[in-house]
Amino acid sequence: MNKKIKYGLLACVVIVIAIVAISSILGSAEKNDPTHLVVTMMGHAGEPETGFNPLTGWGCGHLNFNPLIQSTLLTSDENGDFVGDLATNYTTSSDGLIWTVNIRDDVKFSNNASLKASDVAFTFNEARQSNSQLDMSNLEEAKALNDTTVEFKLKKAQSSFVYDLRYIGIVPEEGYNNETYGANPIGSGPYKLKQWDKGQQAILEVNDNYYGKKPYFTQLTILFPEEDTAFELVKSHQADVVQAPFTSLNQTVDGYELINYTSPRAQGLSLPYLNNTGLTTDNGHAVGNNVTADKAIREALNIGIDRTSIINSVYKGYGKAEYSGVDSQVYANNDSKVTDNNPQEAKNILEQAGWVDTNGDGIREKDGKNASFKLYYSSKDQSRQSLATVISEQAKPLGINIELVGTDWDTIYQNMYSEAALMQQSSDNPYRTVYQQYHSKENFTEDDYMNPNAYNSSEVDAILEEALSSTNQNESNNLWAKAAYTGNGGFGPKGDAPWLWVADYNYCYFVKDGINMGKEPIMGQDYLANICDWTRENTTA
Repeated sequence: MNKKIKYGLLACVVIVIAIVAISSILGSAEKNDPTHLVVTMMGHAGEPETGFNPLTGWGCGHLNFNPLIQSTLLTSDENGDFVGDLATNYTTSSDGLIWTVNIRDDVKFSNNASLKASDVAFTFNEARQSNSQLDMSNLEEAKALNDTTVEFKLKKAQSSFVYDLRYIGIVPEEGYNNETYGANPIGSGPYKLKQWDKGQQAILEVNDNYYGKKPYFTQLTILFPEEDTAFELVKSHQADVVQAPFTSLNQTVDGYELINYTSPRAQGLSLPYLNNTGLTTDNGHAVGNNVTADKAIREALNIGIDRTSIINSVYKGYGKAEYSGVDSQVYANNDSKVTDNNPQEAKNILEQAGWVDTNGDGIREKDGKNASFKLYYSSKDQSRQSLATVISEQAKPLGINIELVGTDWDTIYQNMYSEAALMQQSSDNPYRTVYQQYHSKENFTEDDYMNPNAYNSSEVDAILEEALSSTNQNESNNLWAKAAYTGNGGFGPKGDAPWLWVADYNYCYFVKDGINMGKEPIMGQDYLANICDWTRENTTA
């Protein structure tokens, strides 16, 4: 039998088995109840490995600052401004080292225990030691001053700490066990965990103790499909809301509408900023690339590619052009952008810098080296493969050869300091998207994917330090923006151009007819962020 046919049949069998299993699961979940909702989580925001514990990853990439089962101190309103959730107000000392937060006195956990300031302090102190994406290293100590007041003492001023107040779900101090909490979470959010079938689904039910608006949907079933089976849930009408797989963006299914939300989900290429001088990572892999270290290469790519055509080709139009990596944020700097789709200007930049095709092979050379480098991307992600392919094709007419390498993340991390890597960022926290992404680093560790191209600028470092230590949010936002373009340098494409940011890939969902998802969540929030506003407009599920 032809191998392609054999493997194709095997893939079909796997999909059929998966759908049968899901159908069986949903049958037990009373799927015909109109107040029962079935949704999906997949990809990097799929099933949490350690369970529903905000201190070990739940909420980090799954449900941005809305962990459903837990509550947060702050949330964001429809304008993106910070407002209280558990918190009634907060103040900051003049030196920025002490943050004092007052909390509600009427909140109970799902086990009927009262939520107190001591629980908040415990959560943040525990977060300092947790092995997760949370970086609480600047927190000296959190302590409860009384039942409704908690004080946070920082090691140094950190303007972005306000994002942590909005991001971390509060867990109860009494009975908390880091090893078991994820499977048996107690929280004060709108839902509580009813059942978790690892590898398949989680069933949440309404938390009767929730202090906020009660959700219409009394039961929430979350499925964790692989991307290649997710669309089958739509075609078989097995789910109400399904994150649209990349390959389904041009598909239609009766009974569903494909909706898309604007997104800060920036896709781009990190371009090694340093020359290869013999430096190595902590594991002995090379640091630096003598081609991408030349600003002319980075600048030419930023100016020469056509972002709009890439979005239309790769994402079927579901996206928008991205230049700085933070174009959608309140600290964006429009002056840092360049005008793209200008291949002639890109060629002029390369030629003026000495990159010339002398042998007629289509690849420019300079000082005995070709304008050629590798681009690593995750082979499991079809959207990244497509994006990498189109970028490589657009670079060829400029005289730049990009060799594509699809592989696993461990290999990408080993090579990211010496070759280009296709990355994504979607957080709105400037500490992650700006400070950690562009502040210079002395140690090149392969478990730290921030600043993967080893960008290094003393001018930008100074601005970032000032932004982080500011006690005024508006001032810090202005400084984050300034770091993108200083008039000469900066992390944006008009400055030092250490990245080739290309597109913001919209969040796309297949939504069953009758599901009203309320207003679009603010930029960057997960689609379930406003779940308490969702309804079903008809009586048939």
